[in-house]
Amino acid sequence: MREGDRALVDRFCDMMAAEAGAARNTLLAYRRDLEAAAEVMGSLEDADAPALRKLGEAWSALAASTVARRSSSLRRFYGFLFDDGLRPDDPSAALPRPRLERPLPKVLDTQEVEAMFAEVEGRASSGEPLALRNLALLELLYGSGLRATELVSLPRRAFRPGQPFLILRGKGEKERLAPVSERAAHAVRQWLPHVPENSPWLFPGGKSHLSRVRLFQLVRSMAALAGIAPDRISPHVLRHAFATHLLAGGADLRVLQSLLGHADIATTQIYTHVDAARLVELVNTRHPLATDGR
Repeated sequence: MREGDRALVDRFCDMMAAEAGAARNTLLAYRRDLEAAAEVMGSLEDADAPALRKLGEAWSALAASTVARRSSSLRRFYGFLFDDGLRPDDPSAALPRPRLERPLPKVLDTQEVEAMFAEVEGRASSGEPLALRNLALLELLYGSGLRATELVSLPRRAFRPGQPFLILRGKGEKERLAPVSERAAHAVRQWLPHVPENSPWLFPGGKSHLSRVRLFQLVRSMAALAGIAPDRISPHVLRHAFATHLLAGGADLRVLQSLLGHADIATTQIYTHVDAARLVELVNTRHPLATDGR
């Protein structure tokens, strides 16, 4: 990348960190996307609309989601340059706009989740430390809807007596509250005596906390006990189950958005598609015209 381009990217990332609160991983993603565009166009600073149009052809073999993300990074970059007077125009209208269809999340039904809990609880009843840890992990994934990173990085002192929620720092370093059920709180109390006193983490592993990869493996092992195929399960699938089952139980979409820590309600709305059957039944049974005999 040219020195001039590198200096502009540095200024852009400084702005995103200071004004938008972008996390380190987000800033690294922006840099990678801008570097990829610079490789094709030669220069970010001097690129015009025809140069940006070439990106669509150069990226034609990439997944639509990848092209959409790179285009989004470039739009923010050129918008910043224009707003700060670093160039007289914003050529980003020429960027490719692939059509995306958001896939529905994988979910488990309540019977499958209950089967997982039955198996894990049965093993935890022995008092074996790792079985108690696994039950605490499962309770927090399904009962609180935590993201994998949020869960494995929980501090040892995250749980306070009488406080039925956790204060989490999630995506974008934004704080949110996550509910803690009595079941989850009990599971954590059972596990805590087995956590080393000098550990800053609730779920220690190696020299730090439990890794996301290890959590993924543990969840698959727990699911296997209940006869659930490995390709149908992950920590994120349990988070989806938390959301879908809450919605099926009558939870308000705005409340669900808050519980999941979604910045945009549109992200939460995907669960209305997952639970479409319940919504159709609701209209058919509760709408005034559904009972007029026609």
